[in-house]
Amino acid sequence: MGMVHTVGLVLHPERDSEAAVETIVGWAERRGGTVLGLPEEIGRIHCSAVPVEAAALAGRADLLVSLGGDGTMLRSMRLAAGAATPVLGVNLGRLGFLAEIDVDGLADALTSIDEHRYQVEPRMAVCMRLPGGQVVSAFNDIALVRMPGDGLAAVEVAVQGRSFVRYAGDAVIVATSTGSTAYSYSAGGPIVSPAVEGFLVVPAAAHSTFNRAVVLSADEDVELALLPTSGTLVVEVDGRVAGRLAAGDRLQVTAARGAARVVRLGRTTFYERARRKLRVSGSAEAD
Repeated sequence: MGMVHTVGLVLHPERDSEAAVETIVGWAERRGGTVLGLPEEIGRIHCSAVPVEAAALAGRADLLVSLGGDGTMLRSMRLAAGAATPVLGVNLGRLGFLAEIDVDGLADALTSIDEHRYQVEPRMAVCMRLPGGQVVSAFNDIALVRMPGDGLAAVEVAVQGRSFVRYAGDAVIVATSTGSTAYSYSAGGPIVSPAVEGFLVVPAAAHSTFNRAVVLSADEDVELALLPTSGTLVVEVDGRVAGRLAAGDRLQVTAARGAARVVRLGRTTFYERARRKLRVSGSAEAD
């Protein structure tokens, strides 16, 4: 018996997902399966699809399918956080790092997953406790970003209770290995294998001699403190604004191992995707 009886869908808010939805609904109907969707997206799926609230979607689905790009995949991973439900990324636009297949490979991919012919790639999340007690988590990054017209992001990084480095810049980014190819990379951070369980602290446009990224273990206690010279900062969680910070605020950073499970079918590797998307070629002096 196959493993996939219920498929949950998460749609990109704008991209055309009709062909992908038809493939999934048809595949499920032929097997007597059920398709679930978020209430606000159910009208774009099919009359047979069952609306399910976001908090329950991953728990009720055997497989979560993300239709869109990396942003939709990150949203799907957040919906599946803490659940055992695997997430399949289907690319509807530009080449991304997280999507595994294009629409034309979707039917075969569903059958492979149903027949247990796939691997799961666990993805770590980074969590941050904000001053009011709220805990936010991200699969790409949490960025402390200066507000235009205000002061710099002046942040002290302490590891295991001891001050290590102070940054001043346009932003200080705390990224997972998954997020190493996103904002962190734009700020000069390294490319990190998604198999690495740790996180990076990277300054963007640093106003100091030391402008290097720091790679920390998932097991280390990390605290960020806004220095007295810091301006008001905005907290961005995977690109979404989650609040504001002021000088004197202190933030605890922790890792959540295996917070989401991404489907891999062995058709491409992280390094192949990195070479294509980031145009990694190396030095001409090496040729």
